[in-house]
Amino acid sequence: MTIGFEKALSVHAQALTLRSRRAEILAANIANADTPNYQARDIDFSAALASLQGQDGALKTTHAAHLPAAGEARDNLLYRTPDQMAIDGNTVEEEQEKTAFSDNALRYQATLQLLSNRVQGLLSAIRGE
Repeated sequence: MTIGFEKALSVHAQALTLRSRRAEILAANIANADTPNYQARDIDFSAALASLQGQDGALKTTHAAHLPAAGEARDNLLYRTPDQMAIDGNTVEEEQEKTAFSDNALRYQATLQLLSNRVQGLLSAIRGE
C-alpha cells in the first residue's frame, strides 16, 4: 500500500494557501480603511476549502465567459456588509478587520503546526521509528 504525499498533506496545504490569501485580503482592507468608497472584501474560508476539495456540490462554470451561479462569487471574494458605513462610502471597520486578521493569523499558525506534525509523523514512519 502506497501513501502519496499529495493525499497525506493536501488538506493542510490547501488550508495554508487559503489562509495566506485571506491574510492578503484582510491586510488590503486594513490598508484602505481611509480610502473613500473602498468596499471591504473577504472570503468564506469553509466554502472555498470545500470547493478546492471538490465537495461543494454546487454548479460549476466550465468556461471563463460563463456567469457564476446564484450565490457564487468568482475567486470566492465576497463583499463585507458593514454594521455602520462611513459617510465617504467606505465599508471597512478597522476593529472587525484587525480581529479577523488576528484570528486568521492564529489559525494559519495552527494549520502550519498540524502540517509540520504530519510531515514529522510521515518521516518517522519512513525511518521505521
